[in-house]
Amino acid sequence: MAWYGDGGWSFRPYVSVAEKKARAAKAIARVAKKRGRAAEPVVIQRRGRGIATTFWGKAWCDNLERYMDFANRLPRGRTYVRNGSVVDLAIARGKVEALVAGSELYTVTVHIAQMKRARWRRVVTRCTGRIGSLVGLLRGELSAEVLAVLADVKEGLFPEPREITMECSCPDWAGMCKHVAAVLYGVGARLDEKPQLFFTLRQVDQTELLSSATSGAISRAGAGAVKRIAAEKLADVFGIEMEAEPPRSTRAGNLKRRRAEPPSKRGGAQSETRRTRRSK
Repeated sequence: MAWYGDGGWSFRPYVSVAEKKARAAKAIARVAKKRGRAAEPVVIQRRGRGIATTFWGKAWCDNLERYMDFANRLPRGRTYVRNGSVVDLAIARGKVEALVAGSELYTVTVHIAQMKRARWRRVVTRCTGRIGSLVGLLRGELSAEVLAVLADVKEGLFPEPREITMECSCPDWAGMCKHVAAVLYGVGARLDEKPQLFFTLRQVDQTELLSSATSGAISRAGAGAVKRIAAEKLADVFGIEMEAEPPRSTRAGNLKRRRAEPPSKRGGAQSETRRTRRSK
């Protein structure tokens, strides 16, 4: 872009991609030493137009491209991220920090507003019972209905332009310079590798989507367990032994035997009386 030098407005001298990377490598070494961690560059080895291939990465990029505020600035960022200019990108809660190799090494910071709780709860409610596992969620292996809920423009998980704040150390006065655009695309590429970072960025707990889906089954299972426990404790509650009661067939047999016993006893008593009288 144009800049102001000794002779008035001019243009920065051309710097090849290789030269940019060489300069960036030296600067990154210093930054990595200062931050105490290795750089995490965005590397895209695929050919073709697409930056990302998985649901989370593609949905992130598609969300950016649907907004007219971003449309005219994104193409140059796509070129930058493809040629490896995003030499470091780290995603944290509500924030993306990156280094982009341009004429100099530029620092980019993107803030993403925390997703509103009410909107998040609506997403969770609409997904209740439709997500089978955390692995399936992160892989995007979901039904078309769930994917539509997650990617909905107004009620889904992805941020709107008003929820995104961008900063770059370059002299470009545009709201979204090519370095910021490259970083935003870089986020999409990073989500291909680590989709769980999307929930970190939006500051929501992905496990809530799963716990909501299984809560109904757990409640039903819990009710059955309570019934079983109640049956087992019934004897203690009423002070009786529920299992001590004999089968009905056995009781009937005992009653028959008891009823049959008196005649035999009476007969035995009469015989004894006769024997006594005869002896006298």
